[in-house]
Amino acid sequence: MGTRMEVTRLESKMNTKDYEKLRSLFLDSSGVPGSLSRSEFIHLASTLLSCGSEEEYGFLFDSVVVSQAHRGLLLDSEAVKEEGRVDWGGLCSFLQHQLSEKLKHSMRRNVPRWKPPRSLTCPHRDPVQKVLYIKSWGQYVTVSQGGSVGLRDGADMSLRTTQRLQNSTVRPQDLWVTDVVLLHNLHKIAVSFTSKEVCFYDMLSKMDFSCTYKLQGMKFTPWCLDYWTNTSNPDHAVLTIGDIGGQVSALFFTSAQISLFERRGRCTDSDSVAVVQWDDVVKGKHRCCYVIKHQGHEPAWVRKVLYLDSLEALVSCSTRPQSSMVIGWREKERRRLRVSSFCTKRGVWDLDYHRELKMIAGGDHQVLLWNAYETSQPVYTLTGHVAPVTSVRFMQKKQQLLSFSRDKVLCLWDISSQLCVHSLDGVFPATQESAQTSLLLLEGRQHLLLTFNSLLVLLETVNEETRTSSHEHPVTCVLYNSLFRQVISSDAGSSVICWLADTGQKVKQIHRCHGNAEISTMALDGTQTRLFTAGTDGEVKVWDFSGRCLHRMNAGLGKAVVISHILLLRRSILVMGWERTLTVFRLHSFFKSEVAPSEWKGGVHHRTAVLCAAFNAPQTLVTGSCDGEITVWNNNTEKALRTLRPPARHEEFKGKERSLDAVTCLAFLQDRTSAQIATGSADLVSCGSSGLVRFWNTVNGRLLAQFEAHNGQLGPIVMTVSPCGQFLVTADREGTIRTWDVKRYSLKSDQEVTKEPPELLQSFRPHQKGVTHLETGIHGDQLLLLSASSDCSVALSCLPGDTIGLFGQEEQWSMERPERLCTNGRTLT
Repeated sequence: MGTRMEVTRLESKMNTKDYEKLRSLFLDSSGVPGSLSRSEFIHLASTLLSCGSEEEYGFLFDSVVVSQAHRGLLLDSEAVKEEGRVDWGGLCSFLQHQLSEKLKHSMRRNVPRWKPPRSLTCPHRDPVQKVLYIKSWGQYVTVSQGGSVGLRDGADMSLRTTQRLQNSTVRPQDLWVTDVVLLHNLHKIAVSFTSKEVCFYDMLSKMDFSCTYKLQGMKFTPWCLDYWTNTSNPDHAVLTIGDIGGQVSALFFTSAQISLFERRGRCTDSDSVAVVQWDDVVKGKHRCCYVIKHQGHEPAWVRKVLYLDSLEALVSCSTRPQSSMVIGWREKERRRLRVSSFCTKRGVWDLDYHRELKMIAGGDHQVLLWNAYETSQPVYTLTGHVAPVTSVRFMQKKQQLLSFSRDKVLCLWDISSQLCVHSLDGVFPATQESAQTSLLLLEGRQHLLLTFNSLLVLLETVNEETRTSSHEHPVTCVLYNSLFRQVISSDAGSSVICWLADTGQKVKQIHRCHGNAEISTMALDGTQTRLFTAGTDGEVKVWDFSGRCLHRMNAGLGKAVVISHILLLRRSILVMGWERTLTVFRLHSFFKSEVAPSEWKGGVHHRTAVLCAAFNAPQTLVTGSCDGEITVWNNNTEKALRTLRPPARHEEFKGKERSLDAVTCLAFLQDRTSAQIATGSADLVSCGSSGLVRFWNTVNGRLLAQFEAHNGQLGPIVMTVSPCGQFLVTADREGTIRTWDVKRYSLKSDQEVTKEPPELLQSFRPHQKGVTHLETGIHGDQLLLLSASSDCSVALSCLPGDTIGLFGQEEQWSMERPERLCTNGRTLT
């Protein structure tokens, strides 16, 4: 194959000014909008705009014209390029469509696959208040309401040790932790208690959490904490406290690494803990810290607090509708706050902030998103939960958000589309609806830890290679249309999509072709202007390429049957897959929209259901069935001539059901001449459920060769033979494709069945799951391979096995027309 170039989308390089210049190209001297030809567009755009080459503008123009053409009849893309013109509206429509497609594929790519939830052994008998991850230790820390601490190994999540926080202020049975934050730059944790104090514990040793400071004398119980430190100056840090009296206080430290507080007076605790009075800090008696506060939530409890350094603001929430979210803006050079309050219908339980998007998320019965710079009202409302949303967490590396509601439903939202792309329910522990729940999301480790009172649950995502999805459902069939230079694919969701082979661009999609029924197979007529689709509803439909259904063929006679194959002949159409006989439709019956089947003159010849067929001019028809038998017919008379049977007692099948050798695909070797066939050369290839490929002579009814192309334990394989007869391509349920050189394979008839395989040219795996269909086609001077897969993708390769790309991928390709037909120096002969 010749040069294959990946084209970066020109539109992704352009900014707002570039689009304004582009729009001006379509205005004449009097400001009247018009259209441009291909040469005009390329010349003007490449001259006026600073980004992009003439080749790229030509590629953009061609893409727009083809997209416009396919809103009506599908036209030959070469003719479109010569005759098409583009206006500003057409260009905008195309760019909008491309953005929409990119968004949909991005959403599908980024939907995580969760492993089954894993319940972890928890040492706590009371509710878990907080889960922390200590990066320097590589361990998780859980802190319970009663002050017990559990340390877990970060790799296998095993429980390593437990201990108890010491606080001599109250009796052990009266100890009640309300929140915990990690002071990561100081190797400390800050813990708030119902005893109206915040204690600071050293974490220099995993075996001993010793208290170094007690901040006492608060007016109300501190209920939630947040900690921020300046990464460029670790001495500057902020501890934010929200209490049950509606007050939010920010404690600004100016020399945190030296000392959080000054040691004033004597230590009052027996364990020599420095006791700091809250009033002293508020009054500025500690020179290394100061307090800024507001009471914007009074009298409601503050549920969550955040300090946003980029905004120099305190953000907090409460379940009181009038003060659902409050932002305290710090005024420059002054130790005071300008307070703004925001209302919702039911109040807000939790908050989070996306640093890159500058967006605040909160939840009541919906997920609300505010622009941090314009918070008068939410910019987005994400609807989907039916119970109060108790936790929200942004995925900072993606434009995504996790939300968890009281009825134990976890939702993943795509921010750019405001859609729920994944939800998880029915998998979490059965606890009371009022169970206390908290979330810890670690994107780098792909861990999500959830607490349900004293229960701890781990959700892990499966590591997956980023993949492109061509369809939203498993792909069932793929065809090549040389007339329009297009690829046509179908899926289990009853959709058909048309793609440009030259670029991979989607040009048309027909939804719900058979309602909710899966499209099981497809075929093109000889003119390649009519598409036949078969559904599991028992119908075959005939379409033109404007998306109009012309005929409905009642193959199943009103019953839902699985159609496995459609074979179009000169005067008839054969449909099969569910019974022992062939269902035939005569072309003279297609004068009305509803078409009924006719009688197959040959009657019933197979002992099991017919699955596939192939035709070789002028009159040889072969059909394969579930029991491995192949019948050779004279298509003109519709009479059976002979039956080809696999070895009855072959060692591969001893003790196995005959159905394990079902014939799934048949193909004639079109390059074999009549003289070669008459002297015993193979002219037919079959494959089936056993992973074997067989070569037959249909004239004398002999099996000439067979070999194992794929592991038979994997199940049925599929195959195709190239038009030139040189390449046999096989594929299995693991997504592996193999290309074999059969140009001179089984040309002579020997007494024994040959078991040596032909030369294996290539083995590659463009799909993650099973290949459902293969198709070859000559595209200009190139010999292409198309593969459809249950992983929802359609791949384009150049034989014998150079993968070009997946249809629907973000970056389109550009295929030149080289003199050589294939890679590795192989050409069609």
